[in-house]
Amino acid sequence: MPKPPLTLYLAAPRGFCAGVDRAIKIVELALERWGAPVFVRHEIVHNRFVVDGLRAKGAVFVEELSECPPDRPVIFSAHGVPKSVPTEALTRNMIHVDATCPLVTKVHNEAARHHENGLQMIMIGHAGHPETIGTMGQLPEGEVLLVETVDDVAIVAVRDPAKLAFVTQTTLSVDDTADIVAALKDRFPSIIGPHKEDICYATTNRQEAVKAMAPLCDAMLVVGAPNSSNSRRLVEVGARAGCQYAQLVQRAADIDWRALEGIRSIGITAGASAPEVLIDEVISAFRERYEVTEERVVTAEENVEFKVPRILREPA
Repeated sequence: MPKPPLTLYLAAPRGFCAGVDRAIKIVELALERWGAPVFVRHEIVHNRFVVDGLRAKGAVFVEELSECPPDRPVIFSAHGVPKSVPTEALTRNMIHVDATCPLVTKVHNEAARHHENGLQMIMIGHAGHPETIGTMGQLPEGEVLLVETVDDVAIVAVRDPAKLAFVTQTTLSVDDTADIVAALKDRFPSIIGPHKEDICYATTNRQEAVKAMAPLCDAMLVVGAPNSSNSRRLVEVGARAGCQYAQLVQRAADIDWRALEGIRSIGITAGASAPEVLIDEVISAFRERYEVTEERVVTAEENVEFKVPRILREPA
């Protein structure tokens, strides 16, 4: 019986970004340099496949520094950590390597600079996300106020409306954030924004590719983890851009084939922490069931690369 035809649109760019690439490389280089076990505070990136692969090589993932022995190296995840974490590592004389994405570090530095200038910060982000916790933890308690929605802006209680600045989590929806920023500027006309957009290039590029792809396809799958903020935003962006069925899948085994019955076209993309091998797995699953014609939807080319910390570049 012949397979039904299917046009498979592949978003480009998709998958790993430079910050994720660097964070994974840091764990691998640390294992080469110091041997196993190497401890990692929080998942290095939000992808179970990646984390399980590093665990198999000797990485031990923990949530708090107190779970790490003082005589083994510890790595801080790509999402960033509160200032208290490296301080504690220094107090305990631990070897520690910071894998925080340089674009998250940029936000940390912005917040610190505004604080030095006497400004209270408002952060646009998701409560409980490690990046938000890390950024808010750069400054003393009460110096960073969190808003998640436009409605939050109306009720946030600030110390002085004339002395405010804002930063954003790097993995948010560009469109949602624009609405929140507009509400902040409307309520606090003198609020200071970042010199350069806080939402990272990779998040923006992947969302733009999804917007271009969504009108072309009957359904869309985003390869990524449920705890990955940027992956979940891609699902939302796809649905808002006109794709009637947009779903998050971690692997090919998660595909709901019944929901896809009768489709003639599908879009595939992946969050910034999803490796290409998982995207290939999903494409192969469609090839088994359909006569696939592949088309790329290219909206940007990426050639960003971040150096690993000096301690991992120097001879052991």
